[in-house]
Amino acid sequence: MSSTIDTSRPADLLLGHEDKPEGSFLQRLKAEDWQALLQAGLRGSSFVRDELLPLGPDGQHVYIIWDGVVRQDRFPLGDGENVPTVTRFRGRGQLVGEAKLVTPDSAVHTKCLTPTVAIPCKARRLNVLLRRQSDIQLALLRSLEDRDRSDELLYTMATRPPVERVSRLLAHLADTAGVPEPRTGWTVITGPGQKDIAASLQVAISTVENAIRTLRYHGVIEARYRQFIVHDVDELRHFPTGI
Repeated sequence: MSSTIDTSRPADLLLGHEDKPEGSFLQRLKAEDWQALLQAGLRGSSFVRDELLPLGPDGQHVYIIWDGVVRQDRFPLGDGENVPTVTRFRGRGQLVGEAKLVTPDSAVHTKCLTPTVAIPCKARRLNVLLRRQSDIQLALLRSLEDRDRSDELLYTMATRPPVERVSRLLAHLADTAGVPEPRTGWTVITGPGQKDIAASLQVAISTVENAIRTLRYHGVIEARYRQFIVHDVDELRHFPTGI
């Protein structure tokens, strides 16, 4: 199914970029820099769940995730059965497809795990703007550095207990993609399922299922279809591994 392109700029693009998750590209932008991007003619595009963002080798755009969660898969050893993949999740405020800014024919398989609003930016035009606006360039570089450091923390823990790896990843998703539930104060993560988490951590689905079962038993989370409800993010982040 093709995406629906918004023909007029959504009202919430004019304000509210500062409330995106800490360290994301949009959160790091100053108000005047965001206005400069809007004046370049940005419009939002709506994508349905499981739709792919057009980030193949022929794509000419990068995308800013305004709302929703996407799963990105890279295939460093080629695609095929039982070939290792690199799987990451990107949420609100993040710029994805950034490799196109330096290698136009780069590609990354990017699937929307929820209904998603993404803002396409032509890579060539954004490069011109980044050269002219050093503050926007710095905000992007800092957000990518934050993302790299966060990825290192999450995905280099192969020797740690599975429940720690799963709990830390869920805490990260709560920070970067979670939505507060006003009535209870809990945090709702919608989109990634247990299969997605298993692919990201490169572990068996049964390993993730066991870790989720432990977290549910101790009342830290609830697990539903493609949704996790986190009762206490800090408790999840520091869940004891000896249990």
